[in-house]
This record gives sequence, structure tokens and C-alpha cells, in this order.
Amino acid sequence: MVTGAWVSTVRENRNWSEFDVCKHPSLHADAAALLMNTFQAKGITSWPNIESARQTLDECIAVPNLCLGMLIDGKLAGWVGLRPMYDKTWELHPLVVAPAQQGQGVGKALLQTLEQRAKAQGLIGIVLGTDDELFETSLSQTDLNGSNVLAELKRLSNRARHPFEFYQKCGYSVIGAVPNANGKNKPDIMMWKDLSADGV
Repeated sequence: MVTGAWVSTVRENRNWSEFDVCKHPSLHADAAALLMNTFQAKGITSWPNIESARQTLDECIAVPNLCLGMLIDGKLAGWVGLRPMYDKTWELHPLVVAPAQQGQGVGKALLQTLEQRAKAQGLIGIVLGTDDELFETSLSQTDLNGSNVLAELKRLSNRARHPFEFYQKCGYSVIGAVPNANGKNKPDIMMWKDLSADGV
């Protein structure tokens, strides 16, 4: 049983609870396994083994980082991390939601709580990179370089449910791309959200 959750609500007869991951070490193994298994199921090998996933989790729960999780009916449904990148703008890394819970609002709820916590700490922006390792966007269909990347970003389109559109729906803007970040034609799409805007 996780106690000390910030928010506990009932949605569609299910109990949703958001909590601070660093305060609940009993869930750390589950969080690392969720990270590894979810990305591997998509064919992404950023976390090839449980040790690498646990290392990322340990980094996320270290001070001063923020790391929030979501339980649905007592089972870990997802978690998100935020860490310093600049003085007033931090980097979101990672965001993971269990495949069975995707599309139900878990990621959006985690982002909203994370943004509220970040704003309360005096942050004014969040930046993230959302890799296109599986050729899911138009950016992976061309040879990006310094002379064409800005033009290609203006024509950015989704071809296979890449998460950049999820982040756009949550108020994040595409601000750039790193060509070939993860190999030939596998760019990293950079996104940012202004936390100082009204309504955030």
C-alpha cells in the first residue's frame, strides 16, 4: 500500500494515485522493469537490461530531481522524471506508461502534476527530446542536415503514432531537431513548454 500520495481520485470506478517515486522504494524495481519492458516492446533498446533501467531510475530519484508515479488500483501504471538542464528550464526524462494504460490519460495526468510541481519550484520551462528511432515521422524520411532541418521541421508530420503529437496536445512546442541523433535518419525531436504562460 502506497501512502503519502498527493492526489487520489476515482475515475471510471478505478482508483488513481499519484506519488513521489523517491519516497516509495518498494516500487523502484517495478518502475525500472516498466521502463525497460515498455520501450523494448516497441523495439527501442535504450534500456537493454534491468541494470540500465535501474540506473536511469536512480538518477531520476536523486536530489534535486523530481520523479512522479501513477498507480491505478494499486498497480504501477507509469512514471515521469524531471532533472536540471538549465537554471530555470529542466529536462523531462523519461516518461513511461504501461502499454495497457496508454490512451487513458495517465501520461497527461503525470505531466500536469509534474508541471505544477516544477512551477512551484520556480521553474519557467520544461524541455524534452522525443527520439524517432523507428522511422515514425517525416523527419526520418529525409537526410536531415544543417541546411534543411528548419524547413523539414515546418513540414513535420506523424506517420506511425510518434509521441511528439501527444506532447503537442499537452502544450509542448517543437523547437528543433538533432539529425541522426540515434543513427542514420533517426533524429531527436526537441520540444519545450512555457510554464510561465497563463493556465499552466
